[in-house]
Amino acid sequence: MKKDRLGRGLGALLGDYMEPPSQETEVQRLPVGSIVPNPLQPRQEFSETELSELVDSIRENGLLQPLLVRPDPGRPERYQLVAGERRFRSIQRLDWTDVPVVVREMSDEALLVLALVENLQREQLGPLEEADGYQALIDRFEMTQEEVARAVGKDRSTVANMLRLLRLPPSIRKMLQANQLSMGHARALLSVDDAVRAADLAREAVARGWSVREVERQAKAVRAARSSRRSAPAGHRSSDPLVRALEEALRERLATRVSIRGGGSKGKGVIEVPFHDAEDFERVFALIAGAEASEVLG
Repeated sequence: MKKDRLGRGLGALLGDYMEPPSQETEVQRLPVGSIVPNPLQPRQEFSETELSELVDSIRENGLLQPLLVRPDPGRPERYQLVAGERRFRSIQRLDWTDVPVVVREMSDEALLVLALVENLQREQLGPLEEADGYQALIDRFEMTQEEVARAVGKDRSTVANMLRLLRLPPSIRKMLQANQLSMGHARALLSVDDAVRAADLAREAVARGWSVREVERQAKAVRAARSSRRSAPAGHRSSDPLVRALEEALRERLATRVSIRGGGSKGKGVIEVPFHDAEDFERVFALIAGAEASEVLG
């Protein structure tokens, strides 16, 4: 598939390869065992409920649209699935011996793009699966973000924002994949350049059920705290490297400008934890005490 064809957009791309059978489109039957899954399939998660419903529908009404396959480049008499992953899995559960297909010759590039397009059109890809698919086009075929955007019918900014999700720490990616966090939460966490602190915020957001707006506020507080530490006069900080390391750890944990003062022969001192308003006090108190102030007061 040439890139000028890719650039024609989503509708044209689907029209090239996924239009309903006509007199010019030869539908044939192949043994189910001769078809292997798409090796470039971007979708990894399939709803058990959706599959069960599709199995029932195909059992009752038959297969309304043939599968799209291509000859397997490395194995004679084998075919790789191009489009119709859910239908193929359902047919396997029904123990069919053969299945109607349309066979088309196509490149690896077309195989990946069509798999992406089919899933995107049906809104079946999770955000990370979509991002991985875009990255695969960039890595395998040296496509630019603009070319990827044209190929799948998206704005370049949309593709760029999806690709940014791949920069999230693994723990946050797992929460996003498990639908514990939304895309909005993930975008807010991307603004925290400290991976450890971002992961802490993500876990807290899940545990406390924070809204996207709250995560944005917390992320902003973390950035402000880090900026304050960079601009703080040297005289306001301890010269003891151990004290400074502990101070840094508390600032990261509480997302505010914590100071440790004191020392001397008896080792006495003070930990100062500032807060900006009543809401910020509640946040800091909960982090320190492990419970909301209202819970403690009864």
